[in-house]
Amino acid sequence: MAGHSKWANIRHKKEGADKRRGIMFTKLSRELMVSARLGGSDPEMNPRLRIAISKARGANMPNDNIERAIKKGAGELEGQTFEEVVYEIYAPGGVGLIVEALTDKKSRTTPEIKSMVNKHGANLAEANAVSRLFESRGQIIIPREQEEAGKLEEDQVMEVAIEAGAEDMKTDDDSFEVLTTPDNYAQVSEAISNAGWQTSESGVRYLPMEGTEIQVDAEKARNIFDFLEKLEEHDDVQSVYHNMHLSDELYSEMEKMG
Repeated sequence: MAGHSKWANIRHKKEGADKRRGIMFTKLSRELMVSARLGGSDPEMNPRLRIAISKARGANMPNDNIERAIKKGAGELEGQTFEEVVYEIYAPGGVGLIVEALTDKKSRTTPEIKSMVNKHGANLAEANAVSRLFESRGQIIIPREQEEAGKLEEDQVMEVAIEAGAEDMKTDDDSFEVLTTPDNYAQVSEAISNAGWQTSESGVRYLPMEGTEIQVDAEKARNIFDFLEKLEEHDDVQSVYHNMHLSDELYSEMEKMG
């Protein structure tokens, strides 16, 4: 399993389900609002909104919440206006981070992010300095053990994913990682949802390109994990991506810390 997926597993074990759901719904609502504001409220005419709706449904966000967020973004209901901001960061050891934020006040968010960057011995990077090490792909993580469907087999997941347009699928003891092009993400996500399977992670995100992951020691990993956690807890931060590589031994150690 790649480093970004390992971090997701550790984070889920540290957070309670209710807290994680509340944070996720807030972030999804903002993305739905911005998508509808930029491209309109019709998902058939707005690919970004279709992806946002698919991601929200994959997280079991209630339809009323989804529709309300879309109406706010489209101006049909009163709501805040959010601006997109991307921060590229070099963490200790040369690990690259991409932080995506949606904020109603950039002059508040940027100093707060800079403060966290400085506190963790990191540095803000120039535009494209970090993002050139990543590629945009659809990623869907499906736990093997499902609440209703029981234990999933690799063949049945592969059949649904590939038939829906997935590019690749990777497996480990606990989960399946389905990878798609950004354009095919929504239809693959919908196929997995229609199969009745829950997902632990789902979205179009930045994944490290092959050969760009950075190996770090335990001390740096602990510092970076703390940094990632603080960033993801920030109200304005939507997503955080990194290219830190974790050995199996270090992954086990980090899990125990959680």
